[in-house]
Amino acid sequence: MNLDFSAEDNAFREEARAFIAENYPKALREKQDRGETLDKEDYLSWHRILAKKGWSTPSWPKEWGGCDWTPTQKYIWSEEQARADTIGILPFGVAMLAPVIYTFGTQEQKEKFLPDIRDGKIWWCQGYSEPGAGSDLASLKTKAERVTGDDGKEYYIVNGQKTWTTLGQHADWGFFLVRTDPDSKPQSGISFLLIDMKTPGIEVRRITTLEGGHEVNDVFLDNVKVPVENRVFHENQGWTCAKALLAHERSGIAGVARSKRGLERLRQMASTELSDAAGPLLADPFFKRKVAELEIDLTALEYTELRVLAGESSGKGPGTESSILKIKGTEIQQRLQELALETVGHYGAPFITGGHHNMPIGPAYAEGLAGDYFNGRKTSIYGGSNEIQRNIISKMVLGL
Repeated sequence: MNLDFSAEDNAFREEARAFIAENYPKALREKQDRGETLDKEDYLSWHRILAKKGWSTPSWPKEWGGCDWTPTQKYIWSEEQARADTIGILPFGVAMLAPVIYTFGTQEQKEKFLPDIRDGKIWWCQGYSEPGAGSDLASLKTKAERVTGDDGKEYYIVNGQKTWTTLGQHADWGFFLVRTDPDSKPQSGISFLLIDMKTPGIEVRRITTLEGGHEVNDVFLDNVKVPVENRVFHENQGWTCAKALLAHERSGIAGVARSKRGLERLRQMASTELSDAAGPLLADPFFKRKVAELEIDLTALEYTELRVLAGESSGKGPGTESSILKIKGTEIQQRLQELALETVGHYGAPFITGGHHNMPIGPAYAEGLAGDYFNGRKTSIYGGSNEIQRNIISKMVLGL
């Protein structure tokens, strides 16, 4: 694998860097710098700017608005976004649902949904996990019964509960796994539905996380009426869509570029904070070793991601490599959070009253690190727990 950047690649990097510097919303940057919670329009503002440029969907097929970038350009783009500390485009529509629609959807579904996903006009949420179906997703209980409406059209009547629905409070639409055949084997009786979140019978209920944030939700569905035309792929074969979507989700969870940026910040903090020996913490041999081991693992993960990108350029979709990326990527993210919290010590403790942060007692870079640490525990669980990913690797790669 040639790791040298060509003149064209370097020119693209300069173009990407200049575009971010000139177009990233000033108000969004200021809210990030102040550590404020971002709202729906904040997230969509950058998405829409990129869509206008034609850069919101770099991995899509060209016919639906893909950028036709090389794997190297995709890699450079992720690096430049991390370098500039931009928010990422939310993955639910662009990176997770869209590949399912343009792979398994009807022509009508592609024409109806893909342009709005590309342009940031619709906010999607994911309805997969349930209170009794997380890692064992195939045991889900949400039921969809097919009926004929008074208008003569076919509908599904959906009843059940989904949980850990990330940013579902903002969603316009959701993609849901539902059980359409309760008598078949668990993975054989599931269908993949697209549901308008404004449909009567849907209730989104807040889950407050440990640091006081509102990121995840419970979603209750009570006799929700969904047109059969909103089913993607065949009835009772939604597990095929689910597996494809999860492979794309797991690849995206790795977050190599963001972790590289996080490592830089860790070094900066550890160069400022003092160790017990009164010198910089980064000079402490034990701490320095932890940082070095983390950097080695991150470099190895980066090369794995580059190989996956190279495979995509030849038409190969994410396979078991996505499980490797998911495991190592989330482990590295958690180790980064642990070392960051170790660096700032008690300065990183969350001081929250009534959902609002009090004045921090230490340096500005320490604020929120405890919240990041606690919230980051979930990354090794969602998208299919790391234990499940190890089972996949042992079966599909090692043949065990």
